[in-house]
Amino acid sequence: MEKENEQQLMTNMLTETEVIAVVGLSDKPQRTSYQIAKAMQQAGYRIIPVNPHIDEVLGEKAYDSLPEIEEPFDMVNVFRRSIFLPTLAEDIIQTNARFVWMQQGVQDKQVYQYLTEHGKQVIMNQCIKVAHSVLMK
Repeated sequence: MEKENEQQLMTNMLTETEVIAVVGLSDKPQRTSYQIAKAMQQAGYRIIPVNPHIDEVLGEKAYDSLPEIEEPFDMVNVFRRSIFLPTLAEDIIQTNARFVWMQQGVQDKQVYQYLTEHGKQVIMNQCIKVAHSVLMK
């Protein structure tokens, strides 16, 4: 994807999103996923943690998997290693989320193609917090 198009997509995603399901969100404050999700929460987004190993984080109930979330959410933000993406993609397409944002270092071209074929708009290998601070001034 061309840089201008990618920036426009990121801006659209950040503008049109209110609720973010964060897959792999840790309850440990020193972890990157926690710090970024907290920053996004402070920027006004509602965070829904998705992690089978925790009950809650950042004041929100955690879910074991995406299909278990009962309320609507706009975006899936992925903090899992790329090796888990093919399985996670199956869960993602079962949701009504329009947007999928894979954090820095998380990418898989086949998963990207699969998700876009199923109507998802996808950003890979980008930090949502950095993009938000640059694009949403």
